[in-house]
This record gives sequence, C-alpha cells and structure tokens, in this order.
Amino acid sequence: MDALGFAIFALAALAGGFVSGFSGFAMGLVVSGVWLHIITPIQTATLIAGYGLLTQGYGIYRLRHVLDLRKAWPLALGTVIGIPIGVEILVYLNPLYLRFGVGVLLMIYSIYGLARPVFAPMRIGTGADIAIGISNGMLGGLTGLGGVISTISCQWRGWPKDLQRAVFQPVLFIAFVVISLSQAAAGSITRETLVLYALGVPFMVAGLWSGFKMFGTIQDETFRKAVLALLLLAGLSLVVSTLPFSADRASCY
Repeated sequence: MDALGFAIFALAALAGGFVSGFSGFAMGLVVSGVWLHIITPIQTATLIAGYGLLTQGYGIYRLRHVLDLRKAWPLALGTVIGIPIGVEILVYLNPLYLRFGVGVLLMIYSIYGLARPVFAPMRIGTGADIAIGISNGMLGGLTGLGGVISTISCQWRGWPKDLQRAVFQPVLFIAFVVISLSQAAAGSITRETLVLYALGVPFMVAGLWSGFKMFGTIQDETFRKAVLALLLLAGLSLVVSTLPFSADRASCY
C-alpha cells in the first residue's frame, strides 16, 4: 500500500471510530465503502471484525457504570445461536434478494421512525429477548449486520441512550468474537492483515474518543434520530450492494 492508499485507509478508520464512538455501531458501514477500493474483501471483513472487538470493548468500558448483563445476556445468547443458522441458510437463499428485501425493510422502518413521534415503550420478556437475539444473529450471518435487530429492540423499550448502548454493545461484542473465531479457523487472519490492523489502531482509537465526547453532549431524542439515520444508511447500503456494479463485493457488508 502506497502513502496515498494508507492515508485513505487511516481516514476511513478515523471516521469509522468516530461513528462507533458516537452511536455504538455502524463502524463497518463507514469503513467498508472505502476499504473495499484499496484492500481485498477478505482483509476488509477481517479488519471490521477485529476493530469491532476494539470499538465495542471500548464502549462497554466507557458505559460500565450502567452495564446490566441481566438485560444483555438473552440477546447475546440468541445472537450466538443465530449466527451459524444464518450462515447455513445462506446456502439455500439468493443473497442478493435477501439483502435487497432486508435493506428495503430497514429503510421503511427508519423513515417511519424519523417521521413520527417516539415509539411507546414496550416490555419484553427474557424468552422474547432470546428470540430477538436469534433473529439478530441470523441477520448477521445472512448479511453481516450482526447488531441491527438488537439495536432496534433497545429503541423499542424507551431506555435512555446510555442504557441502550450498555445493552446492545455487549451483544455486538459477542457477535464479533464469534465472527473473529470463525475467521481465524478459516485462515483469514494473515500477517499482512495484522500489520494493517496495528497501523490503523491509533486512528480508530482517536475516532472512538472524539465520538464518545460528542455522544456525551447529546439528548436521548437526538440519539434516537441518529440511530435511525444510521439504520437508514444500513438499509441503503444493503440495497446498493445488490446492484450489478457492486454485487461482486456484497459479501463484505
């Protein structure tokens, strides 16, 4: 990678870290659109999972004062169960149709949420949370977006922004652990990728720190709208990934 390529790589890491620090998720959405032009799809997917462990771990540490594992474990357990199911289902489904359908649903949900007042809080039991987690993991196995459904479910409960993140970030961390272990078993983690990871860490951390600083200044309603906007971006990215010019890169999202 030449100097210009590394500068682009580092700026994407900085931006991805900032978005993750601010919202608690969507780092992969930000960096993949850039990195896929300068490094291989396998490297991109491996780095996203590796940096996901960093960003989610940092978020969990910063929110440790409101961390409640009693609320997070059912979603995390369901996610671990759902990821391999989603990967297996991919064998029988057309991934382009799946991505397009999920993308459209996410866009509709996000636009509706942005256009109407706050949803009335919902009470969700442990059994339902495990089912939501399984759906969350399945969607992650099918599309690579392993935290979307858990993030949406935290919004439904009407929790403050700190508590929402203190629940869905541990779920995302667990999802990235499963993904990283799978990549290690498949031999995707190479020396070259590890060097890139190490070089990008300072930029990712700087973005994380600045994103968390901004997160601390916003109101709950602003956070709700920011999450919906990022979900809209996630839906749009899935739809775009089904278009002919990007279909060969769809597996990285």
